[in-house]
Amino acid sequence: MDILNNSTNRLLESALNASMTRQRTISNNIANADTPNYKARRTVFGNELSKASGRLEMEANRTDHRHLQFGGNPRGDAVVVRDGSTVMNNNGNNVDMDREMAKLAENQLYYQAISDRMHGRFQSVQTVLGKGR
Repeated sequence: MDILNNSTNRLLESALNASMTRQRTISNNIANADTPNYKARRTVFGNELSKASGRLEMEANRTDHRHLQFGGNPRGDAVVVRDGSTVMNNNGNNVDMDREMAKLAENQLYYQAISDRMHGRFQSVQTVLGKGR
């Protein structure tokens, strides 16, 4: 059994990477709020993107609820796409600052929760190894 390189830690790492990508995307939107003809972008996971595009993925038949799902995009990589759900401003820009600031705060809370969980896992490993206090 690998204590540090297990599926939970890889999932937490993937979540942190996706949150960092989302942070960059939101920051770019905020930085370009006054740029004429700039189109806002958003970060979505690969599995959300395939659902939104209507593309059906083949899934395996699980005979037990404890079996892992596979098929499609198992890692759920984050993808940056243009956001067409907001209204265009007079200068052709569609960045909504209130929405971006709300998404920024939400992402910061998400990142903090994931990093706290990862810290707790490493703290547990230290305790098991006798290094914890």
